[in-house]
Amino acid sequence: MGKAVFLMSGGIDSPVAAYLGITKGWDPLFLYFDNAPFAGEDSKKRALMTINRVIAVTGVKGKVAIAPHGKDLEEITRLCRRNMYCLLCKRMMYRKAERLAQDHGCDAIVTGEILGEQASQTMRNLVVDSSVVKMPIIRPIIGYNKLEVEAVARRIGTFTISQMRTKPCSASAIKARTRSNEEEVRGEEAKIDLEGLIQRSMKDLKVYNS
Repeated sequence: MGKAVFLMSGGIDSPVAAYLGITKGWDPLFLYFDNAPFAGEDSKKRALMTINRVIAVTGVKGKVAIAPHGKDLEEITRLCRRNMYCLLCKRMMYRKAERLAQDHGCDAIVTGEILGEQASQTMRNLVVDSSVVKMPIIRPIIGYNKLEVEAVARRIGTFTISQMRTKPCSASAIKARTRSNEEEVRGEEAKIDLEGLIQRSMKDLKVYNS
């Protein structure tokens, strides 16, 4: 299939998506976004544990990248509308994932998004989010429901890890926008230095062998 950047949050969904993507033939480059100080070290530990479990159950090793994302959230929360925080955050993640993919010869981005599960994952918002990259975004569990995802997570041994309590992200949106449009999102993004934030994050990004 090729090589892909797998976005890994440590929650229930992304390890399942990674497992399914890898078993379909995608070679993984795992990417975790470190939201510190808006999230704790425990979130990173949980994400790395799920990555290690996916590697163990698939038998397929891949590099692990950790990208600093806190500065982005700092700018977003300081300058932008709160109901847009998660959308703006996700678009920045996609942009960085695409840069990483290009640097490492990857052909796609794989995510654990489920249609309608969160405000940022409505049909409208998924389209708006995806528009910032040219690379294909693969969503192996887009049509799954929560019970189906949990069943796979239990089977592959990531469910218990993903259930570990961690400090919730303090940059979450309030009354999150569920039907955004490109014009309003770009209006908010005009308030921040997109390219500067991306370059800073990519400069400080760390890549490890799993």
